[in-house]
Amino acid sequence: MATDVSPTAIAARVVEAILAQKLAPGERLGEQTLAETFDVSRTMVREALMQLQARGFVEVQPRRGWYVVEPSAEEAQDAFAARRIVESGILAESKGRPLQKVIRKLREHIGQEQRAIDGADAATRAFLLADFHVCLAEQMGHRLLVDVLRDLTARTTLAATLYQSKHDAGQSCAEHGAIVAALEAGDNAAARTLMITHIGNVERALEVAPAPGLDAPGRLRAALSPVELPRSKR
Repeated sequence: MATDVSPTAIAARVVEAILAQKLAPGERLGEQTLAETFDVSRTMVREALMQLQARGFVEVQPRRGWYVVEPSAEEAQDAFAARRIVESGILAESKGRPLQKVIRKLREHIGQEQRAIDGADAATRAFLLADFHVCLAEQMGHRLLVDVLRDLTARTTLAATLYQSKHDAGQSCAEHGAIVAALEAGDNAAARTLMITHIGNVERALEVAPAPGLDAPGRLRAALSPVELPRSKR
């Protein structure tokens, strides 16, 4: 049995799978499948699931088990509204041009996004496009908001998975690039406006779609495999 896997690490992998759109809303999280996947006890799995329940990502149904939550339209709207407040606030608090190492890190992330769009699988693409917002908070020095923003982004990702998004990945990547370009120019007001517009574009692109019905245990094992990030070309 694995000794280097904690309930927090298991919970983090589940959130990563949500960000990568590999776990669908309503997906059953079987304790035995999770225990076998991570080579841990069901007690440790249960602790991880309770952490995720406290964060609003899973729910337990009596005599049925644990499931990824299915956000209502109102809950999705709340999550997008919260992201607009947090992310526009991060940019509003920024003064002047960020350090060049910050811009370089953000541009590296956008480069990964573009490589994922060009050639990687859909899960890697979805994860990187969502993770840009977490990376931005971290690079702008708002470390206390990183976990908050990761959870909010995962909530809106669940909405995008449930209410199928028509927002093009290339458009998202281009909008990220425009935000970083505004920051590099020292125009934080423009970056803030671009961020609000970007989040609004993603929200407006949602439409109701039925959840897929595939083999649950097999899909869960596949969903919880780590996201493989594309390597930069030398």
